[in-house]
Amino acid sequence: MDNDYYETLEINRNATDADIKKAYRRLALKFHPSSEETGNVEKFTQLGEAYDVLSDPRKKAIYDKFGEDGLKGGIPLEFGNSGAWSSKYAYHRDPDKTFRKFFGVDNPFSDFYINYAPPKLGGPQQVVAKKQDSHIERDLHLSLDDLFHGCTKKIKISRRVMNEDGCTSSIKDKILTIDVEPGWKEGTRIVFSKEGDQGPNSIPADIVFIVQQKNHPLFVRQQNDLIYKTQISLEMALTGFSVDVETLDGRVLTIPINDIVHPTYKKVVPGQGMPLPQDPSQRGNLIITFDVKFPEKLSAESRQLIKQALTFEN
Repeated sequence: MDNDYYETLEINRNATDADIKKAYRRLALKFHPSSEETGNVEKFTQLGEAYDVLSDPRKKAIYDKFGEDGLKGGIPLEFGNSGAWSSKYAYHRDPDKTFRKFFGVDNPFSDFYINYAPPKLGGPQQVVAKKQDSHIERDLHLSLDDLFHGCTKKIKISRRVMNEDGCTSSIKDKILTIDVEPGWKEGTRIVFSKEGDQGPNSIPADIVFIVQQKNHPLFVRQQNDLIYKTQISLEMALTGFSVDVETLDGRVLTIPINDIVHPTYKKVVPGQGMPLPQDPSQRGNLIITFDVKFPEKLSAESRQLIKQALTFEN
């Protein structure tokens, strides 16, 4: 019975050249003798012959019209044209040659490739791990509000992608989605595994985004705490006052200050800082610091009154 090369490659007779390449690539990798689970020498040889015929327009045309008998036995004389199409076809019986010609020396066996010497079918194969390309780092600039509330960022990248034939490549865009969680800190790393350029002889690089926090006009972040600095007069520092702070979630906190504000004084408001990354329902502290504005000059009367007041307190 004639070999059905189309059936061997699991394609129909209307298959395009790209379909033929795609089918051979998939099946040759599956049935290669080095595969412990699915390796099959006979099937691998049949695939090599089928691809050798169907990938060649001249051989394919003869096979499609006259079948295997016409291909291997020669075209009947009445169809010949000065002998131009009457040569007989014989497969070289070296499926490794077909395989190497298709994939190149370094061919993609998932994360491994076969290092050919060339080997003999059924003989020992040297399996060498592919090397992954070095990871690619990119900064991800986020506002303090983004890190407080959490958000979703979509980033478009352009990368080289292998085409279906397994041999050529093209540049394609892809959207990467980053779900920023409340409380993330500067330096947080988000890894997209193997999203770098694809190639026949290497594993694509990981793409790593590193969080960089933008400056905020009111707050400075220290770990999970928020530092808020306000300017006050000497009078306020000595006699007490209240300070209003608008939080990142839109609330206004009125904080009474009844202590004397000295240069190192800080007012700690528990639970009003950044969400904790491990538990966003918990928060760090709001820490208020003060810049005391001293008067540039005092009248003699004011000096005396201040002196009397401080003497009285002592």
